[in-house]
Amino acid sequence: MSRLNRGPLLLLLGAGLCALGLVAPAAAAAAPSGETALVRMMHLSPDTPSVDAYIDSVSAPGTGVVLPAVTYGDVSAYQAVPPGTYTVSARAAGANPASPPVLATTVTVAPGSATTIAGVGYFADLGFAVLPDDLSLPPAGQARVRVVNAAAGVSPVDLALADGPQLAADLAFPSNTEYQDVPGGPATLTVTPASGEPTELPLDLAAGSVQTVLLLDRGEGGVTVTTALDAASPGVVPVGGVEAGAGGTATGGGAPVGRVALAVLAVSALLVAVRGRVGPRGRVARHTAS
Repeated sequence: MSRLNRGPLLLLLGAGLCALGLVAPAAAAAAPSGETALVRMMHLSPDTPSVDAYIDSVSAPGTGVVLPAVTYGDVSAYQAVPPGTYTVSARAAGANPASPPVLATTVTVAPGSATTIAGVGYFADLGFAVLPDDLSLPPAGQARVRVVNAAAGVSPVDLALADGPQLAADLAFPSNTEYQDVPGGPATLTVTPASGEPTELPLDLAAGSVQTVLLLDRGEGGVTVTTALDAASPGVVPVGGVEAGAGGTATGGGAPVGRVALAVLAVSALLVAVRGRVGPRGRVARHTAS
């Protein structure tokens, strides 16, 4: 079990990360090759207001994406990007994009890697988590899961699957577990706070999938759970546009946050889409995510 890396001054509330222009929206792609990397964003700070987030290439200034009004619980699809260093900055939602950012940081992604970057903690003590993602598929009949505790109101918690393994003991806010293989299929997650009654929440852990389970505050001391799809058989990951907004109001665990549409496409089709959309130097000018 690892603790989220809460670093200096990042309001990485870039959940809702929609197409960097390198892939078609709502498409599925093979796991990253040595020429690309995958990046996904999450907003997991329960008391932080909405922000506009900006992701910009350091090597090609003026290229990137603007993510308007992202909020707690939002999760993006993975974005296929060239390996390298990116500046992530945040402004209050609706602020002039030419104004100085409130917070900013840089993130470097390696070739062939998949990375989740999340804004975590309370508003008064925001930090960031950079989580390496495991896109390798589990054994037949199994699902691979990890849990991120973004529910401040019930922490710490014990987590277990009914009639299955324990996933965590005394998992604090904001912390995460390592990946673990569990039986695939419909499941019930039992959430037991240190003081309080256990809550049972439904999950759909499809066999052959890799998923990140998000524990979120529901208000008035309640908790809800949702899942973000990391990868699925036959070895594809959700890449491209995603509608933000499921967030803390989502109560089911079946679909990825933001209702990501997963369509299995051949690698050749992805390459055609990429060639048709990239501009000079393999990137596109900064644009507002749809």
